[in-house]
Amino acid sequence: MDFDARQRERYLERLASEPFDMLVIGGGITGAGVALDAAGRGLRTALVERGDFAAGTSSRSSKLVHGGLRYLQQKEFRLVYEALAERQRLLRLAPHLVKPLPFLIPLFAAGVAGQARARARARGVGTALWIYDVTGGARIGKLHKRLSKREALELMPDLDGRKLAAGFLYYDARVDDARLTLMVAKTAASLGAVTVNRVEATGLLRTGGRVGGAVLTDRLTGRRLETRAGVVVNAAGVWADELRALDEGANPGSIRPAKGVHITLPAGRPSLDIAAVLSVPGDRRSVFVIPWGDRIYVGTTDTDYDGPLDEPQCTAADVDYLLGAVNAWVTKPVGRHEVLGAWAGLRPLVGGPGPAGEAPPGSKTADLSRRHSVRVAPSGLVTIVGGKLTTYRAMAEDTVDEAVRVIRLHAPAGNGGEGRSRRMRRVPDSRSGSTPLFGADGYEELSEAGAAERLGLPAEVVAHLAGRFGGHARAVAAMVRDRPELGERLVPGLPYLKAEAIYAVRYEMALTLEDVLSRRTRALLLDIAATAGAAPSVAELVGPELGWSDEERGRQVDTFLALVERQRRAADPAEDAVEARLLHPTGTGGPGGDPGLAPPVPGPDA
Repeated sequence: MDFDARQRERYLERLASEPFDMLVIGGGITGAGVALDAAGRGLRTALVERGDFAAGTSSRSSKLVHGGLRYLQQKEFRLVYEALAERQRLLRLAPHLVKPLPFLIPLFAAGVAGQARARARARGVGTALWIYDVTGGARIGKLHKRLSKREALELMPDLDGRKLAAGFLYYDARVDDARLTLMVAKTAASLGAVTVNRVEATGLLRTGGRVGGAVLTDRLTGRRLETRAGVVVNAAGVWADELRALDEGANPGSIRPAKGVHITLPAGRPSLDIAAVLSVPGDRRSVFVIPWGDRIYVGTTDTDYDGPLDEPQCTAADVDYLLGAVNAWVTKPVGRHEVLGAWAGLRPLVGGPGPAGEAPPGSKTADLSRRHSVRVAPSGLVTIVGGKLTTYRAMAEDTVDEAVRVIRLHAPAGNGGEGRSRRMRRVPDSRSGSTPLFGADGYEELSEAGAAERLGLPAEVVAHLAGRFGGHARAVAAMVRDRPELGERLVPGLPYLKAEAIYAVRYEMALTLEDVLSRRTRALLLDIAATAGAAPSVAELVGPELGWSDEERGRQVDTFLALVERQRRAADPAEDAVEARLLHPTGTGGPGGDPGLAPPVPGPDA
């Protein structure tokens, strides 16, 4: 399937010359899901994203497909039921991307009073997990289980046995959020949708007071074009109010951004065999501790955010909060010098005077509902906000249902309007719940005996590729057979192959060095120093594919290293330390010579 820079140019020509039934603005998971749902119903669909696919929140989540245990505390039973139903669909439709993941919930106690509180909490957690299983959690094939102190320690040996009382085991699922978004977008494209990145909606087109398209600008060339559509869907996430301002004349302030931060640690820090949920002392929140290959990540925070929307940062205070949550319960405290990477995303929660009403005064973002809301403006602009990664497909179905009603109601007479109106009357219900995602076909065969021998690669490499590309891992393997040097590691210490970077440019519309290192692979998140050190060689590798001159290759490297520096400065404001790390990315601060994000600090035992 063509999905590269040349295909992007062809898409741009179509945007300039063809009318569409639906124009979706926003290439995160919500917009990609809307495009897939619409294209699957036979609608002429276009999707534009001003940055890269999943460049915002959709690549910076907790990377979980889950019902959300804590939503039971908020009595959001319908949301949990819907999310667990969507989890099962994704396990079926994207088996190469979505994998079951067991979680440990340790229970802690200290002293006689603590033991009593632990027993009470155990009853509460046990009841919540039974509700979770009955609501849909059991459909993953396993029920939750009560664990003894010994069993909990076997799963997470670094827990402080003096504080540990018992634990619970339950199951959810995980996913690489950026790849999920990309595969949803590619599935939409395979169904006929025009799907293009780095194209910004800079204005709205109107006919008789109704929004009937958008003014678009190619951010790579500055080219301006106009695209007509029967309905425009605003799926811009935390930027949704900015697009609404183009329609309404003022920013409605309906979005309340909430920042969520994660940090990456080396494997074994802390030691655990499965994911864990740890309570935060002095806070009503918990954090996840999740293995990711030979790394572990910890998150998330949930705080109000009023800074720039384009690049939220993980601060030193965020790092301390997450490490504090871990170090409160382990015997071997993790130091800030061990942090290998970090990411921060913004949840587009509905918390202002928008369609879901105003949030109570003084409410925390953690208390706001993760439900989604679809709003239709008097102009016909359809806006989808709120929701969560797991429920993107249900959000998309609701949005397309509403958008089809808008087209049916406002299909103009003349200029083909009658034909569109007739077609809209025949639009089928959503088919996205039964549409496998790109890569699902052929995936199962790659897990069969002999698959590695047939592809000519080590079994662990085949498993890695299959978990990212599904059946299309064969194409990556073929590149390695043709050019064995592409079987080398892209970034030292990380599992990605050089062939994956070439594949990203040829088949995944990767256009920049950041696209390759941050989203097509997740190298930047997993090891910021090693990735910065590898940036020049990666630019040399992909530059010829993209037609970069020496000057452009240098500019790509400089832009990427500037991004790295901004992230490091935010996590450690000491500029001299930042500059030292940039100049010496193979220092000795952490395991494997990685300098991490910040200097060492004494643990609680010091």
